[in-house]
Order: sequence, then structure tokens, then C-alpha cells
Amino acid sequence: MSRLFITGGSGYVGRNLIRHFVARGDTVIALARSEQAAATVAQLGAVPYHGDLLDAGLSTAMQGCDMLIHAAADTNHGWGSEAQRLSNLDGTRHVFASARHAGIAQAVHISTESVLLDGQPLVNATEEHPFPARPAGAYSRTKGEAERIALSFATAAMRVMALRPRFVWGRDDSTALPQLLAAARAGKLAWIDGGGYRTSTTHIANLCAGVELALQRGRSGEVYFITDDQPQLFREFITQLLATQGVVAPDKSVPRALLRKIAAVGDLLANLSQGRIKPPISRQEFATMAVEVTLDIGKARRELGYEPVMSTEAGLAELRAAA
Repeated sequence: MSRLFITGGSGYVGRNLIRHFVARGDTVIALARSEQAAATVAQLGAVPYHGDLLDAGLSTAMQGCDMLIHAAADTNHGWGSEAQRLSNLDGTRHVFASARHAGIAQAVHISTESVLLDGQPLVNATEEHPFPARPAGAYSRTKGEAERIALSFATAAMRVMALRPRFVWGRDDSTALPQLLAAARAGKLAWIDGGGYRTSTTHIANLCAGVELALQRGRSGEVYFITDDQPQLFREFITQLLATQGVVAPDKSVPRALLRKIAAVGDLLANLSQGRIKPPISRQEFATMAVEVTLDIGKARRELGYEPVMSTEAGLAELRAAA
């Protein structure tokens, strides 16, 4: 069995990665910034290491580990803060430098399809799709830079792969589903141009399976999309997701062109005020949820042997049962 070090262990993705690898019988050490995070990590069967991404003792904590999964990130979709830059850029650089110093042989960086977003539709994109000249926002920009930083550490001694999931959902969701439910219950959820565009999604079980395969079979220096196979209509998927919690999706719709203008003006005001003005929607949020974003997972299938282990129907049933 392996010995893994995981960053972001108390977050949604990190918690499920801990469960996945502990269930395999692996020893997992997870970075925890607070007492509450450490308690969560311990409850899941991992060994907490108290510290943050820039902790001077990180390489010591990684001693004896075979693998690294870097899942920690500042996912703020609003104005880009110094904290986000420190976390996503300096933090990623320090984590991988520490892993190299500790002699870790395999590492996976959890990236995102957002590194390719600029507000225009992304249709059946492959991993060869270029980074945008003008990223949608600070999240896209810093995560793109973080991905390049992580892959720059790939050497003969340490294989490094990056995975790009899209719209991670499923059991124990503490990100997308709670936000959607809150908006729907407050009457603030509306479809953009009717919501009839397509989206790729990634159930958390499929992401965990993809991480395991990447550690086993991934080519060093490579990037892989991981999704739930076939894209779905955005409105249809969100409606089904809300229904698992007994919430009826709204009928309201807003024009995409109007929302695009609001996002552009809002970002301008946020930049001028250095984040003090918070717009109703940012360009980052618009790019993430208002246009088609679909991904081709052919590379993961060919090189990793990846196939989704959880269907959309089974994932929705799991959420209904837990509600």
C-alpha cells in the first residue's frame, strides 16, 4: 500500500480523496490549517499535519510518502486578491518544491477546466486547447499559472500530472449544490437564455477514480480532462440536481447579452475599487455558468484507461437517498 500526502484535505474534493485512498488501505497524511480541519481529516481516517501551503516544515511532513495530491486552492470567483495569488501560485510552487525535496515519486495537481475560460463557449475542447489571451478572471488566471507551475516540476525522479474536472458534484457537496439551493430558495436563481446550452460535469467518485488512474498510469507533464462522459443540457442537469433536495427549479430567464454587460461593468467597478464593490455577477462566474463548456475525455480514456465509475443517474439517486 502507498503513503500519500494530500493538500486541501478538509475541502470537498480533499475529503472524498481521503475517503477513496483510505478505503484502498493507503496511509494518508493531509494538510490541515485549523483545529476544525484537523478534526475533519482525522475523522476520515487520515493523519492531519497542522500547517498551511507555505509551511516551512512541509517537506519534513512529506518524508516517506510515495505520492502527492495537491487539491488545495483559493476558488474565489470574484476580484483577484493577494491571498488568492499567494495560495494558488506561491502555495503550489512551495508544495511541489517540498515534494521534490522529500523524494515523492508521483504527484497529481487538481486543476480545472476554468484555466481555458474567457467567456466564450468552449465546445468539445481537448487538452490541446490553448490558454486564453484574456482569462475570464483571477481564478482562471491563477489556476492556469498554478497548473504550469506544477507541471514544471516534472522530472525523471517525479512524475507530475494535472487533472481538469468540470463542475464537480455528488455526495457531501459543500460547494455547488448548497449555493444553487440557497439561490433557488431565495428566488435569485434564473436561467441564462433559457439554460438550453450544454455542460460537462464530473461526479466526485469519477474524479477520485481519475486521480487514482493518473497516479498509476499518467504520463509525466501531461494534462487530462476528467468528466461524467456525455455532456448534458445545463438546465436539465441543474433541475435534476435541485429536485434531489426537494426544490423545484425556477422558470425565470435572463438574456445572456444583458448578463455579459453586467459582468463586464461589475468587473470594472471591482477592479477600480480593489474588490470593495462586489458585482451581482463577475466575468468569471459568467464564463463558468452562462455558456456551453464541454470537454473531450478521449485522452484520459486512451492513456489512463479511464471510464466513469458513477453514472449521472446513480449519482442523483445517491443524493436523493441522502437528502
